[in-house]
Amino acid sequence: MKTIIKLLITALVAYFLPRILSGVHVADFTSAIIFAIVLGLLNLIVKPILQLFSLPITIITLGLFSLVINALITLLAARFTDGIHVDGFWWAFIFSIALSIITSILESIFISKED
Repeated sequence: MKTIIKLLITALVAYFLPRILSGVHVADFTSAIIFAIVLGLLNLIVKPILQLFSLPITIITLGLFSLVINALITLLAARFTDGIHVDGFWWAFIFSIALSIITSILESIFISKED
């Protein structure tokens, strides 16, 4: 049940965040749900591989390169999802940071630590 709630929170944030960010475009809520599922799968499969290969540069940058990896995963998820368009890397960078912060806050509010 927690996974479904996390996906819905991510989809809601991904749907409403482009109203603030002009470089990200989401057609409808169905596209946002598909984007959340694709983003979750990419975070599960591709992100650990990217983190492993970029470990030296991540250490040199004191972990800041992980923000670049998040932006790349966001761009990749948008590419695989119809109805979502990101205008460029920097918009993906800003979108991924805002998405991470807002979803973390909402998940801490709506998902109990018990279980």
